[in-house]
Amino acid sequence: MANPWAGEVALVVNGVPMVAKLTLGALAELEAGLGAGTLVELVERFESRRFSTRDVVAVLVAGLCGGGWVGTADDLARADFGGGPMEAVRVAAELLARAFAIPESGA
Repeated sequence: MANPWAGEVALVVNGVPMVAKLTLGALAELEAGLGAGTLVELVERFESRRFSTRDVVAVLVAGLCGGGWVGTADDLARADFGGGPMEAVRVAAELLARAFAIPESGA
């Protein structure tokens, strides 16, 4: 079960429930994997709905690796996502939002 307060997002990959999280290390790998630009630019692309499939895959790989998954972008490209491609996009956007948002106080 994903803990949103820890920045986690749930995703079902090939029928297996997984937890994704953009840790600092995962963010660094994501930034390096993009080759150009910054993470802020990536967030802006998602906010303005100008992201690419490559962006979605890169965010999901980083998030799943941050959650303990051992795999590659090639593995993910062949995967089946519970909820389909739109759910994969939603999870990628949610990962970015949770990684850069300050949790609201529950008080």
